[in-house]
Amino acid sequence: MMMIERLVKKRRYLTEEELLELQALCQVLPGPSSTQTITAISLKIGGQPLAYMGLLVWSMPAMIMMSFAAIGIHYLEHRKISLSFTRFVGPMAVAFLMFGAYGIAKKVIHNVQDWSFLLISVVLAYLYPSPYMTPILIVSGGAAASFLNFGKQEKMDRGPLKIKWRPIIFWISVLVSAAITGNVTKSLPVRLFENFYRNGSLVFGGGQVLIPILYNEFVEFKHYLTSQEFLSGMALTQIVPGPVFSIATFVGSMSMQSEGIAGQLLGGFVATAGIFLPGTFFIFFAYPFWDQLRKYRGIRASLNGIHAASCGLTIAAAVSMFEPMTSDLQPVLTVAGTLLVLTFTKVPSYIIILGGLILGLFL
Repeated sequence: MMMIERLVKKRRYLTEEELLELQALCQVLPGPSSTQTITAISLKIGGQPLAYMGLLVWSMPAMIMMSFAAIGIHYLEHRKISLSFTRFVGPMAVAFLMFGAYGIAKKVIHNVQDWSFLLISVVLAYLYPSPYMTPILIVSGGAAASFLNFGKQEKMDRGPLKIKWRPIIFWISVLVSAAITGNVTKSLPVRLFENFYRNGSLVFGGGQVLIPILYNEFVEFKHYLTSQEFLSGMALTQIVPGPVFSIATFVGSMSMQSEGIAGQLLGGFVATAGIFLPGTFFIFFAYPFWDQLRKYRGIRASLNGIHAASCGLTIAAAVSMFEPMTSDLQPVLTVAGTLLVLTFTKVPSYIIILGGLILGLFL
């Protein structure tokens, strides 16, 4: 919603249709979809230099804040101070996700066919919460819409597809080099970079998909941080500006808490670089290819199905996150209250989140 308000309506960098198409492309690619969308918009406006600058500007505030949050939590734990003050923030984040899904649905769902794609996507994503369900549903929704709507699309002149393989070659080179270097040197910062680079290369969807993967690897398997530390970081990602993928910065920083403040800052940096770079390389590869593909009637016909499936995935994520909260009255009331505030007022989101944090501190 913020991208539509700022980049489409206010700045007019692109049309709403172009933005939705870029979002659909980013949903199909591995990596953080919101960050990839920003990168793709920057690439469209000013080429690769602006794309790297857009990535840096977009990720820097969250990286700095989450690094210092990790340092602060490490400090609080040494002072035996409870982290329960974050308990209102999680339910608020779910409410924001629900409200965002509703806003997207109003824009992309127009007929019975779109509703069908959305409902199928919600049910399947909820019943089978696998990271690979995201590309399966999006590709399936696009294929079905293309088949049903192909004849309604206008023919356009198109040339031969030109694919540039350099970004993919570079992506593979970095992955292999980091894995070999980390294995030989046993350096924790290098191994952290490789871990997050690998996860950033394989995760489809938003931060809700990344969170359980990082939990399993860094909490349950490697024991780099505790469950309470991880959940605190997850809650804090809802406060800081930027993508939910900033949880990687927090995990990387906490993974090097034994190395002091300098080590934590280094851990946050390598984790951030590792999680965001693969998606950037994928955008550099796919964006020119996508621009050519849009001239094909079948591709244009698929967009409604892709939009509906993407919206369904967001709704399913909100339902999955809300379900464990239904056994406790406090988070249910928090979700309901946040939805009412979002629906009937114009209070900025950061004020709502900070209000929940302050409430947690006092109660």
